[in-house]
Amino acid sequence: MIEAFHVYIFANVRSRRPVLYTGVTNDLVRRVAEHRAGRSGFTARYRITTLVYLERLGDVRDAIAREKQIKGWSRAKKIALIEAVNPSWADLLA
Repeated sequence: MIEAFHVYIFANVRSRRPVLYTGVTNDLVRRVAEHRAGRSGFTARYRITTLVYLERLGDVRDAIAREKQIKGWSRAKKIALIEAVNPSWADLLA
């Protein structure tokens, strides 16, 4: 079986100025469930529950590098990335 790694961005889309959270995982369903259950401090504190961006990579090193790259971007650049693939900010795992 080929392992996949996901770089993702969660957002609090109900907020006037959404809070963004970028992460990486090899088990997307489990990680989304953890965020939505409030098991992660940052996402629980800001009620970040909507998966708005998702990227799949085959190598863990590439996934971690991509996560770090995105985390280093400005807020405007992250929003542009989200809106390029998900202009309505729909939940990608609803």
